[in-house]
Amino acid sequence: MSRRSGILEFAVLGLLRESPMHGYELRKRLNTSLGVFRAFSYGTLYPCLKALVANGWLTEETGGSPEPASLTGRRAKIVYRLTAEGKSHFEELLAHSGPDAWEDEHFGVRFAFFGQTSRDVRMRVLEGRRSRLEERLEKMRTSLARSRERLDDYTLELQRHGMESVEREVRWLNELIESERAGRDQRAVDPAEQHQKDTSGDADGLPRRRGGSRPGPSDDTTT
Repeated sequence: MSRRSGILEFAVLGLLRESPMHGYELRKRLNTSLGVFRAFSYGTLYPCLKALVANGWLTEETGGSPEPASLTGRRAKIVYRLTAEGKSHFEELLAHSGPDAWEDEHFGVRFAFFGQTSRDVRMRVLEGRRSRLEERLEKMRTSLARSRERLDDYTLELQRHGMESVEREVRWLNELIESERAGRDQRAVDPAEQHQKDTSGDADGLPRRRGGSRPGPSDDTTT
């Protein structure tokens, strides 16, 4: 399985864990909620859904009002529902915190489901992502120092912009990690209350912004 298909599988299972959906609605959610899937098509989604059904992780149910024929060629909706085996498989995927979870495309999707992820796994993914970006930043600085004299002003400015984007995400990750650590300390003080939060996918470790908004993964990180 390719990395791209693997992260699509993860995203589909995660969205269907929230509620059953038909293909058109699912594609819309992937496009609007998870920006990494903006450009993908039904030709990519439906083979993924069929594979998940074949694995026993989803079921297909026919019913409801018809979808636009120009989109699916079908008159009746096919509603996809997560099975118990699919939920168990998704929970296994959620527990994964290895290097794949730190990469650009994977991290953004993993972060979107942090509300369903345990605190310890969130910490490992955040720290791994930060380590990966710090390595990238060091390489960018070294490369810029070596090639500065050979670059024109516009290319040099582009390089600086890329570095600033990575630096912003590192600062953001530092805030998230500190907030997660603060939440862990709170759990140590009040185990019963924190246990109740953790079992519901507690994400209270997120740093708060003015107006109560929460930060999200940077959209302009240079790869």
